[in-house]
Amino acid sequence: MPDYGLTEITINKINSVLAKHPQINRVLLYGSRAMGNYRNRSDIDLTVVGESLTHSQQLRIENALDDLLLPYKIDLSLMHEIQNVELLDHIRRVGVVFFESRHEE
Repeated sequence: MPDYGLTEITINKINSVLAKHPQINRVLLYGSRAMGNYRNRSDIDLTVVGESLTHSQQLRIENALDDLLLPYKIDLSLMHEIQNVELLDHIRRVGVVFFESRHEE
């Protein structure tokens, strides 16, 4: 997996949080880190694919990611709740799989 300007330790920490949520099918990275034009302090744009995910589950995931105390801001969204057509198009064009659940059948 490419590093997207993130250390393997950082990626593993984020993925360990995501793996604790079986409702997550996959997580896509988009934005500057996916496009390769990120800077050292660029945020991490992630959208979660999983139709059964609720807003309260999103908040729990965000809190767990925040508890990692990483030096990056993580913007987490639920793919099925995004209504901005331009953002959805951007994610479909440049989004890369950051995490894929082992719970998927």
